[in-house]
Amino acid sequence: MTKVFISQPMKDKTEQEILEERANMFQIAKESFPDAELIDSYFDDYNPSTGNVGLKYLAKSLELLADADVAYFAPGWDEARGCRIENECAIKYGIEVHEIY
Repeated sequence: MTKVFISQPMKDKTEQEILEERANMFQIAKESFPDAELIDSYFDDYNPSTGNVGLKYLAKSLELLADADVAYFAPGWDEARGCRIENECAIKYGIEVHEIY
């Protein structure tokens, strides 16, 4: 089983847009990895109320990224601070990276 992490910009997108893009990205991943298993990194039940909320979401996603065999980066990833950090971490820690533009 190939564990797939999806990184995608979410700012100004609806939940439906986010989930549709995730589904499309997962289909792309399955073309290369038919045995793909999606790491669920969409947090619909996580709502930190204090501190730096964006950083808390990033920390949570990095923990999931650490379990990935491969990471797919959705269009616009290179313009989103969190996605760029996830990308750099994946590369530096030897996770296979696929960047979609």
